Amino acid sequence: MNDLGAGGVVDEAIRKLKARIESGEFSPGSQLPPESVLAEQLNLSRLSLREAVRALVMGGVLEIRRGTGTFVTDLRPDNMVRILGSFLELANEAHLGELFECRRVLEPSATALAATRITDDGLADLHERIERMATKTDPEALVAEDLAFHAAIVAATGNRTLESLAHTVAQHTVRARIWRALVKQDVATWTHQQHLGIYQALRERDSLAAFVAATRHVAEVESWITQRLAATTS
Repeated sequence: MNDLGAGGVVDEAIRKLKARIESGEFSPGSQLPPESVLAEQLNLSRLSLREAVRALVMGGVLEIRRGTGTFVTDLRPDNMVRILGSFLELANEAHLGELFECRRVLEPSATALAATRITDDGLADLHERIERMATKTDPEALVAEDLAFHAAIVAATGNRTLESLAHTVAQHTVRARIWRALVKQDVATWTHQQHLGIYQALRERDSLAAFVAATRHVAEVESWITQRLAATTS
């Protein structure tokens, strides 16, 4: 009898399933054998196997199709990253600072990369977005345009995994950014100037200038938010 305990047995079941997937025996898109067959093949109880499958479904590795069976997902990194969204829904104000730190790591680097890859059409699109943003007075509309501006820059890298990561983090900073837009004076003017600086660096295909401009922009927002959060909890 296995003496690993319930948690250990499930962990072992997960390890065995992952090993089959990583080896290519269960390739992306393939259907797993029926539960009874697979449990016997892996020398597992059906209960342990069921818990392992549930964990791998939550992790985006497996997908249950009702009435059909359990399948290995395509395992593309950008699809896997989207799973983070469901976990980040649990983030509260205590973790908001960490989300903004993630944004500060991701967006400036993506902006620097975009400077080497963005097309003329992409630059024209960004300029239109900046001009449209300058007309927004409603905080929610302003933040929506801000999100779209930065998303377009990351999309210009052509890296779908980076795009998914940046999108996931950005979406979970929306409420804080709307709050800032509501209470900070001249935020629209400041945002317009900051985005023009980022656009100029991209237009000049200057990665370093793009990185610096994006870092300044993201860091100033992060600093304002974290200072206000500290004030409300002190």
